[in-house]
Amino acid sequence: MNSMIWEERLKAYRTQFSPIVPYEKSDKLLLMDFTAENKELNEEMVKDTERFTKYINNLLSAAGARYGIGGYNECRTIYSRSDLFDKSRPVVNELQHQVVDTKEEPRCIHLGVDIWGKPYTKVIAPLDGIVHSFAFNNGFGDYGATIILTHNMEGNTFHTLYGHLSLNSIKNIQEGDRVKAGDVFAEFGIPFENGQWPPHLHFQVIIDMEGRKGDYPGVCAPSEKEKYLNNCPDPELLLNLNKQ
Repeated sequence: MNSMIWEERLKAYRTQFSPIVPYEKSDKLLLMDFTAENKELNEEMVKDTERFTKYINNLLSAAGARYGIGGYNECRTIYSRSDLFDKSRPVVNELQHQVVDTKEEPRCIHLGVDIWGKPYTKVIAPLDGIVHSFAFNNGFGDYGATIILTHNMEGNTFHTLYGHLSLNSIKNIQEGDRVKAGDVFAEFGIPFENGQWPPHLHFQVIIDMEGRKGDYPGVCAPSEKEKYLNNCPDPELLLNLNKQ
């Protein structure tokens, strides 16, 4: 089932989903831009977690916003902060017996929505599900503590991924645990446990996990955009944060 069909299904149920973070209609949200259009960002800043965190907090404070949101299908510059997204790999020329250092295509297309906010912000299940898997993806720039839930809608399953959580979020859970809509089951992590990012939640909808557990790409290369967006519908269909 492709993403267009799933989007129609999610739209039909969107008024029934619980908010994913504590949220009142009076709360102000700030749409955040991490593309090349944002001239305030530079590579030196985003590689320094403390400076990057201050930048996020200052933006939220200046806007009087509880959360910063955005990022789906956004080509971002901030992934230059980590080799996880922009690697060089050795390629051997078998005829000349030489190693040629070539650069892989950088990954920059964001496949989820980020919600930037305060450390330990509660994360709430949008609908009933079970714990599919979880992991501590502890590389610099990675998800850190991560939980993936499986949901069933009209006899079809799909998944939601929650990245950049606290280690406490994965401390006492097991695969197969049931989670009900409205349950608080996790919280935003701080840099040492969330992949060295300013506190936020990466939320992603995934149709087919492709055999993966505890992890799924949240960023893809431009050449893979069509494939991944087809498997990862717009999370706003569940979030409803733009509905004020």
